Amino acid sequence: MSPPPQIPQGVTTALKTLGLTKYEALVYVALLRVTSATATEIHEISGVPRASVYPVLDRLLQKNLVTVSHTTPKRFNAIPPEEAINSLMREIEEKGAYAKVVLGEIYAERASIEGGGQELIWNILGEANIKSRMRDLIARAQERVEVIGSWVLLEDLQDALAAAVHRGVRVEVIASAWEDEIPEGMEVIVSVPPIWHKESHGTDMAGVLFVDREKVLVAMGGRGEVPTALYSESEGFARFFSRYAELTRSYLGKIRQR
Repeated sequence: MSPPPQIPQGVTTALKTLGLTKYEALVYVALLRVTSATATEIHEISGVPRASVYPVLDRLLQKNLVTVSHTTPKRFNAIPPEEAINSLMREIEEKGAYAKVVLGEIYAERASIEGGGQELIWNILGEANIKSRMRDLIARAQERVEVIGSWVLLEDLQDALAAAVHRGVRVEVIASAWEDEIPEGMEVIVSVPPIWHKESHGTDMAGVLFVDREKVLVAMGGRGEVPTALYSESEGFARFFSRYAELTRSYLGKIRQR
């Protein structure tokens, strides 16, 4: 008996990511090569051990990837690849949607019981991680978003801030610069607070994000440094930086009145 034809490794790997086992992938691909085949023939053309062929076929039948005849011996046929892949992807999407809902409920229940770990202060490393977390916080804002930050920090957050405004969230920004059009409904003050180094002129990736007066993220990072951020829902942490924001706005208000 000639050895079974080789299957490209990438195909087997792709099918495994869609939920098939190695043997299921081998049997399905083997059936695509022929019009139909018995279990014995499948063993010969797929290389799957004879004792494993029927259990594998049963699972493929349950996944609607093969059909079976009512003859003796039974003959099996693979459904077309496009239909098979679409079926597998729908199943993954359905399971993903279900898991998202259930896990979200578990997370919400924990947050309501434990206060969401509000007394903890989390450390976030790296520009991409920091900006991703900021976008997520802005997207979850319900009432108010306040930002004091350099343009380096804010440039990639414009879309998230604009989307918050469109949802009816109040958005207030104090920025070292604002080089694009300001979305309607967003309040933007362009100024460099005195606490920032004059040499940087707001070019460092630095700033503070307040969401709903409860969540605070403080980002820090100069040239040549790995940006870091602190995030917390601690009442004391939020109160401290909220006071800083109020002082900054008050200072800038007085400057503008002179």
